[in-house]
Amino acid sequence: MNKGKIISLLIGIGLLVWAIFHFLSGLYLWAVIKLLVGGSLISLAFIKNRYGMIIFGHMAIVAGAILITAGIYFAPFVSDSIRNNGGNIPLRFIFGMPLFWGFFSIFGGICAIYHGFCKCVRKEWKN
Repeated sequence: MNKGKIISLLIGIGLLVWAIFHFLSGLYLWAVIKLLVGGSLISLAFIKNRYGMIIFGHMAIVAGAILITAGIYFAPFVSDSIRNNGGNIPLRFIFGMPLFWGFFSIFGGICAIYHGFCKCVRKEWKN
């Protein structure tokens, strides 16, 4: 197993452990997101062909859709926090909210799916 696959395996296992902690804590939404991403990273480490990357991309898109939906539901709470903060939007409101990470995940998933069909994954560039 090469270095990249070992790193994705370790990150996937770490996310699965963190998901179990969130399930036990009652944070089910965040646990499901970590299960999706962690499970797909583990599959990426063990599947030798392009299908691992394609599976990872689809799971990232599903996780991103869940995060965007959660971000839309959290919008009134964020609006109240901004109003109470004098109209200032701290950087943590942007990078710490699920709407940003949802878009990040969806676009990353699209990139992973396209990469699954790339010549570098299919090894056609060697011919």
